[in-house]
Amino acid sequence: MKTPGDTQAILDKLETQHPGADTELHYKNAYQLLVATILSAQCTDERVNQVTPALFRRYPDATALHTATTAELEPQIQSTGFFRAKSKSLAGMAAAVTDRHRGEIPRTMDELTALPGVGRKTANVVLGHALGVPGLPVDRHVLRVSNRIGIARGEEPEIVEQQLCAAMPPAKWTLTSDTLILHGRRICKPKPLCDKCAVRDDCDYYRKVISKSTAARARIRIQR
Repeated sequence: MKTPGDTQAILDKLETQHPGADTELHYKNAYQLLVATILSAQCTDERVNQVTPALFRRYPDATALHTATTAELEPQIQSTGFFRAKSKSLAGMAAAVTDRHRGEIPRTMDELTALPGVGRKTANVVLGHALGVPGLPVDRHVLRVSNRIGIARGEEPEIVEQQLCAAMPPAKWTLTSDTLILHGRRICKPKPLCDKCAVRDDCDYYRKVISKSTAARARIRIQR
C-alpha cells in the first residue's frame, strides 16, 4: 500500500484533474442533505435532485416530515427506487430527530448512525458537507478507485475509511472522498479509461493488470 506521502501526492493530482469536487446532491442544510443521501442509495444523484425540491417544499424540516406516513411518502419518492424501504427510513429518521433531538440534525457520528436508515457513509456525508465536521464517506467508487491505485487495501468500507483517514489530514477527508467519487464516475469506471487518468503512472492496477495485458496483446500481434 502507498505511504501517506504518496497518497497525498496522488490526491493532489486527482484534485487537479477534478477541480471543485463536491457532492452532486442539492441541499441547503443538514436536514435536506440527510434526506437526499438516504434517497440516493441505489439511485443517481440526478434523479434524487429531481425528487427533493417538491419533497422539501412539503416537508421543510424533520418535524414536518414526522407528520407524514409511509403511505404518503412512497408515491413522492417512488422514482428513486426501493421506495418502501426508503419511506420507512425517512419516517423513522424524522421521528427520531424530532423526539430525541428537538428537530435538529445531530452533529456526531454516534448520534447520526443511531437514526433509522442512517449508516456510516450517510453520516459522513452529512458531517463533512453540511456540518463542518471532518468525515470521509466510502462508497463503491471510493472502494474501487482506492484499491486499484493502491492507496487503500480492503473491501470493507470502514477499513478503507480508516486507511484513507490515516493518510490524509482531517481537513481534507471530505474532499478526498468527493475527488475519488468523481474519479470513479468519470475515469476509473468498472472498465477504466486509463489513457485519461492523471495518476496512471502511480496506479498499481494499471501497472499490474492493464500494462501487462497491453504488452501481452502486443506480443501476440508480433508473433502473428
